[in-house]
Amino acid sequence: MDKKKMAEGISKVLEEKGKRKFKQSVEMIFNFRSIDFSKSENRLNLDIALPKGKGAKAPKIAVVGDESVINEAKKAGADLTILPAEIPAYTSKEKLALLANEYSLLAQPNQMAAIAKNLGQYLGPRGKLPKPLVGNVKEAIEKAKKSVRIASKGKYLPTAQAFIGTEDMDSADITDNAEAVYEAIKGKIAEGNIKSVYMKLTMGKPVKIA
Repeated sequence: MDKKKMAEGISKVLEEKGKRKFKQSVEMIFNFRSIDFSKSENRLNLDIALPKGKGAKAPKIAVVGDESVINEAKKAGADLTILPAEIPAYTSKEKLALLANEYSLLAQPNQMAAIAKNLGQYLGPRGKLPKPLVGNVKEAIEKAKKSVRIASKGKYLPTAQAFIGTEDMDSADITDNAEAVYEAIKGKIAEGNIKSVYMKLTMGKPVKIA
């Protein structure tokens, strides 16, 4: 897709943002054709780092790990740290809702089983299970703050939706994010199977760009 078309579509979307009592997100919507999403190998489940970040929508980051990882995470700016012995304390509805609604979770690989056992029943269906924390802790936290997860909607619906920015971001930055999302999806699904692409604000009308 021509990046110029993306930029034109985003500009048109932002022109109609109006005044709201909250900061609207800019979304990118994909419709697909000739793909059998009932087959698990065809479904989208991508984590994409937005090159220009998520603006005001950047999530808080929670890290689950042993003491050495937690110490690194605190230095790197993690918003919440959880030691292995503390995982069961997060099984209440209030704390589970807090984790799911406000945080992106990272966890040491050897803690994933304990998280799945204690928290998976609630976090799993909401797509909020933690990502494995490998490599440099600071880099992993910075990437998580910029990343969006794109997944197919159900087994049969040929559509997907992605956050690409907020209404107060520069349109050029949103365009760069949109291009990154498009290229990632194109890497999973052949471009010829992308039927149409739309942009929209949270409360706005979709604008077709391809």
